[in-house]
Amino acid sequence: MKALVFHGPGESAWEDVADPGIQDATDAVVRVDAVTICGTDLHILKGDVPEVRPGTVLGHEAVGEIVDVGGDVRTVRPGDRVLVSCITACGRCRYCRESMYGQCRGGGGWILGHSIDGTQAEYVRVPHADLSTHLLPGAVDSKEAVLLADIFPTAYEVGVLNGRVRPADTVVVVGAGPIGLAAIATARLYTPGKIIAVDLAPARLDAAKRLGADAVATAGEEAEQLVADLTEGLGADVVIEAVGVPASFEACTRMVRPGGHVANVGVHGKPVTLHLEDLWIKSVTITTGLVDTYSTPTLLRMTAAGQLPTSSLVTHTFPLDAMEEAYDVFSRAADTGALKVVLGAPQHDALTVRAS
Repeated sequence: MKALVFHGPGESAWEDVADPGIQDATDAVVRVDAVTICGTDLHILKGDVPEVRPGTVLGHEAVGEIVDVGGDVRTVRPGDRVLVSCITACGRCRYCRESMYGQCRGGGGWILGHSIDGTQAEYVRVPHADLSTHLLPGAVDSKEAVLLADIFPTAYEVGVLNGRVRPADTVVVVGAGPIGLAAIATARLYTPGKIIAVDLAPARLDAAKRLGADAVATAGEEAEQLVADLTEGLGADVVIEAVGVPASFEACTRMVRPGGHVANVGVHGKPVTLHLEDLWIKSVTITTGLVDTYSTPTLLRMTAAGQLPTSSLVTHTFPLDAMEEAYDVFSRAADTGALKVVLGAPQHDALTVRAS
């Protein structure tokens, strides 16, 4: 089969690799119908995630059809159309029993495109398939469903829920890329008083307005002054960091009010200074997190009901074999206007009804 293979920082190629097969009784093999590229994949290519070894197939988000399953798989079978979660869960370890699937110690967690071959391929092996795939109704389009593999659960769980967004809150989202935009969309579920989006790219700030931001600002002193003006100098109740660079994190800690929350979502490849000399007295809560995807079933039901603006984040579509072109477009988002790129994405207009 063909797959996008990582060959070291700055090097990858769409090339021939061996077809995946069943290795464990809990595995499934999925034919990939739709896949997307994540900002984390760009971090890997930059060398920010050194655990990823050369020769690894990248990608951790996909929609596809089950083509084979191991003998212990019970909830899916060949022919089923499924969402492949970015997080794999054994379901048995202490963390899985606490719904902290991202910290799974039974061979799961973030492994696809990280410690094992991932989804940016024609086929992918999914370990622990019973808990790591989700059946999809035919009414949910592939290019919408694939956004539920990572960005929407990540934005919702690590940003909105960890940040404890509440009604009437002032929420600042720093970084209006796909994760930041998904954070804006899901924060609106809690009727905050104001949502302020911060980014350097005008096109992304425009997208933030379309998804519900009440105000936007260019990163830097302009953003900090706007937050101060809109909160009478108090600061934001919740600040969500969705960039992953030192300057953005430090800006978040300056914009949060005493007693507020900073929810870090961004993937950081460099050390960040934590200014405890300023923060110790402010009773600020700072959270970090890898997504657990416990919210995926809820978000999937909302998507099926038309309650999440998933499709509005997809700006570019490509055939699967245009992977290298898609990476180029996504990596130059400031020039191309790319928010989320989806490869493949066939249409499914008929409901699939499966006998139990």
